[in-house]
Amino acid sequence: MNTQLLDEAYDRLHATGPEFGGDEDGNNGLTNHGPMAAEVLARRGYEDSIPSWVDRYVPRLIELPSATDPIRSGAWRDALGDGKRVGDWTAYFTQQVVERPWLDVLVEWWPRLLPGIAAGATHGVIRVGHAVRTLTGGDITSPALTELAHGLAFWAARSRLLPGITAPSGSATPEEALARVPHLPEQTGLMASRLGRLGDVTGWPAAQAALRAPTEDDDVVRLLHELIDAATLRYLTHGHGSPVLLVHTATAPNAVLHTLPSLPRGLWKPSFAAVWSASAAIIAAYEPTYAVPREELPAAPTAIADVVARSVEHGDEHVLKFTDTAVDVYERTGHPDALRAAARIADLIEAR
Repeated sequence: MNTQLLDEAYDRLHATGPEFGGDEDGNNGLTNHGPMAAEVLARRGYEDSIPSWVDRYVPRLIELPSATDPIRSGAWRDALGDGKRVGDWTAYFTQQVVERPWLDVLVEWWPRLLPGIAAGATHGVIRVGHAVRTLTGGDITSPALTELAHGLAFWAARSRLLPGITAPSGSATPEEALARVPHLPEQTGLMASRLGRLGDVTGWPAAQAALRAPTEDDDVVRLLHELIDAATLRYLTHGHGSPVLLVHTATAPNAVLHTLPSLPRGLWKPSFAAVWSASAAIIAAYEPTYAVPREELPAAPTAIADVVARSVEHGDEHVLKFTDTAVDVYERTGHPDALRAAARIADLIEAR
């Protein structure tokens, strides 16, 4: 993978904030997907498309907020989840990855941030996952290190605890467990409001507990594969309920999967439990109660290259990210519905 154009994109995008369209009180708006989409383009062999894609995307963004109050090592908890301090967190982590090995920074902060994995609709962990994929791929340049810093900063500033968190302890497969997640009686309001009401949903803790718990460290990888596969295939029939938000039921666990090898094995099981609850929360908050009949769905594409090319031509950041995950699933399983799901999202979301 040629990383020069990716690094140039990182440099341009690091002048922008992790969100846009919010308000002066720190209420979050839309997530800046620029660095994540650029990484997907580079990974999938479309490096030459990065500059023009960024050219079209940057005008939508806002300037990165300035740092005003330095994060102090002994008082970082006070700033956790404070969206108004994203500039402070960005300055802190940017300094950290300059002064210390990036892996040490990641390992120290991953367990601190893990409880708030729902941050920014899981975009915090997803952005970190894309950055780690760049670094572990050999691009350990200043722009790539800074991208990890920006991802960690976004996660910290938007850290959000989910109500009623319950660890897996049952016997259900990820496919079965996703199907058992209860839905909010009224799927209305912004994400913060929806997630905040999960504790009042009958069966919410039990649905999380129903999933089979990993028996050993290597079993975490197997279960993550199964969760990503199940969420990707489920999008095919249920993605119409919220074409953008439901993407993250698959892309968030995929981000954890790509980060796992960089983490101590002692963090693998809690990482799986956390991202499972986050994916289940998005299902509860946004998934529709009915599936689209299969005969109304697009035909399964026959070639990975065609699916990727269509996502690049489409241009939407969510289509790019979900297609990247769907291709991973297809390459792992050979299931044609993975590519079919990628075709489905391109139909559901307006092209840019």
